[in-house]
Amino acid sequence: MREVKLPISSNQLTVLSMGVAAILWTQAASAAADDMPSTTLQTITVTANSSVRDKVQEDGVYVEDYTPAAQASHLSDFLDVIPGVEVGGTSSVNQRVRVRGLDDTNLKVTIDGARQEGAMFYHMGDITIDPDLLKQAEVAVGNNSVTLGNDAIGGAVAFETVDAVDLLKPGQKVGAKLHAGYGSNNDELLTSATVYGAPTDNVDLLAYYGKRDADSGEDGSGRELFEDSESENILLKAGVSILDDHRVGASFSRTEKKGIFPFRPDFPSLSDERIPQKVSRDTYTVDYNFNPVNPLVDVDANIYQTETEILRDNDTEVTPGYDWNAKIKTTGAKVENTSVIESASGRHKLIAGAEHYQKESEMARDGARTGNDEAKNTSVYLEDQWQMGKLTLTPGVRYDRYESPEFVSDGKTYDNVVGALAASYEIAPRTQVFASYTELFNGPDLGQAIFNSNGDGIYVNDDLKPEEGYNSEVGVATTLRGLTLADDALQLSAKYFKSNIENYQLFMRTGNRPGRFGLDCETGAIGGECQGMYNSAEDYEIKGVELAANYSTRDFGMGLSYARARSEGSETGDSIPSVSGSGADSGDRYMLNLNYEPSDEVGLGWRSTYVASLTDNNQDTKPSYDVHDVYVNYSPRQFDGLKATVGVYNLFDETYASHASRLNPADATATDFEMGRNIKTSLTYQF
Repeated sequence: MREVKLPISSNQLTVLSMGVAAILWTQAASAAADDMPSTTLQTITVTANSSVRDKVQEDGVYVEDYTPAAQASHLSDFLDVIPGVEVGGTSSVNQRVRVRGLDDTNLKVTIDGARQEGAMFYHMGDITIDPDLLKQAEVAVGNNSVTLGNDAIGGAVAFETVDAVDLLKPGQKVGAKLHAGYGSNNDELLTSATVYGAPTDNVDLLAYYGKRDADSGEDGSGRELFEDSESENILLKAGVSILDDHRVGASFSRTEKKGIFPFRPDFPSLSDERIPQKVSRDTYTVDYNFNPVNPLVDVDANIYQTETEILRDNDTEVTPGYDWNAKIKTTGAKVENTSVIESASGRHKLIAGAEHYQKESEMARDGARTGNDEAKNTSVYLEDQWQMGKLTLTPGVRYDRYESPEFVSDGKTYDNVVGALAASYEIAPRTQVFASYTELFNGPDLGQAIFNSNGDGIYVNDDLKPEEGYNSEVGVATTLRGLTLADDALQLSAKYFKSNIENYQLFMRTGNRPGRFGLDCETGAIGGECQGMYNSAEDYEIKGVELAANYSTRDFGMGLSYARARSEGSETGDSIPSVSGSGADSGDRYMLNLNYEPSDEVGLGWRSTYVASLTDNNQDTKPSYDVHDVYVNYSPRQFDGLKATVGVYNLFDETYASHASRLNPADATATDFEMGRNIKTSLTYQF
């Protein structure tokens, strides 16, 4: 092994890391005197989940490894398999990822590294992507690292689209993949084609086109779920390797869905409000990696622009005056370097990075622009994963400079420093205990784009405070091998977490309807005619447990998980408010996954999900539900590259609504019911 010259001595580095760790630990102890600081360095693996090591508490779902993901038309078809994660909204236009009760407005969401920022319309979700584009989805359940950056109070969701290198077989120069799928409940038809190649050893290319058409489906009781839609998806990617050290890649993806949806998509039974709508997202990315034969240098950088748009061109008289166009555009860049340093005191993995992004919203009614606003954030961060034998300490620090929107908080600038400290210890072979404490910060977001009006009817809150708090975790993870067979493995993990959020930010609509209260246009007090942002008078605390067990052999796998999260306000005890109209908390969630592959040709699977009922402080009850899915894969040996899949989802035709969706037990028209029994078939041919 050749000698590496370090720019600083190992003793200096050790002293620096110990100093940062001591300072951050002191901050953590003073911020939560009676709480046990806790964090998570491990990954949780459940059936068909893959995990990426060296990343802080990150769970992943790989499409090719998990049958429901391969047949997915909605994010809930596969993301719900991760403990602590739920997806609300039954339509792709209003789907919302929730992590421990916090939705995507409190999560860092990226597609191929490009941030998806801003809220368009509170009845719609902010994630516009077709699962057929995806290779992988990774979720940081909770914020446990300063590397996540700003706007990640509840964690992060990173979607990654497929690359040519994922599809090319050894020695193959060009290939193609054809895919067709059908869903019986709503007559959904998906057709897609992917062409990919490596014309030279250092160039790879990919082009994808997909089309998905669907009619209105039915819930378990036969009620129509109103949505007639057509969607188109495009993905273009190119990568070039220069010499042995550099790689440059570029991509463009577009998702467009148009059709007839309810004006408020989470009220699917209100058929009299159906209007023509179109939702689209365009994302451009350029990424760069420099990784020479030097452990001190491994640079990843990217620049991106993503724009999401809702267009409502209402030619009917059902909801006159609602012809409008709302856009959110995010432009940003990020650079990060990872250095690995071996020293007498242990192994250091230093991660240093900087990120800047700007988000802009724009609103137009009847073709005339009525409002626009913007916000900016710049972050720099440093994290040291310091491994000393069986003990690993991970101190981190981040600085944020956030420039808030003009029509939310008068363009106020927030400067903030947060710290984090994680620790893990191997108490036995393949068994670790872990703990962490991470400080949180989030500046005021853009106001919902649909309500932008350049000051008319808006209360600008120049006293709006940023959301702050902490996330703490403690737990244990172990892997046991050779229990019954020589090649079997049992992975177990248990985690307790506690998060605190101060100055929780809420959006108040105008008080222009009977029984609706807005904000006072002069003071911001509740009870006026203006709309705007304000801080909740309550501090919210979220506590919960996440357990997972995964047993696997050569041809059999079984995964069992349990998740519970409850939030409580300091003043009333109510759970964190949700844009869906009901509290963000959900009932205790149990999931069982079984898969069996008797041969290389056949694979069988079963997924069972039970969610217990939940009654809040107002005695409103979210009913329990029990849903089962079964599926089978067949890859005939006679036809290399051919794969057929059949699945029955919601096998027993359960009538239910996810606790993460809009739910009103007393009013079916105000409940976002899930689809009833749905038989899905798909055929894939790759050559």
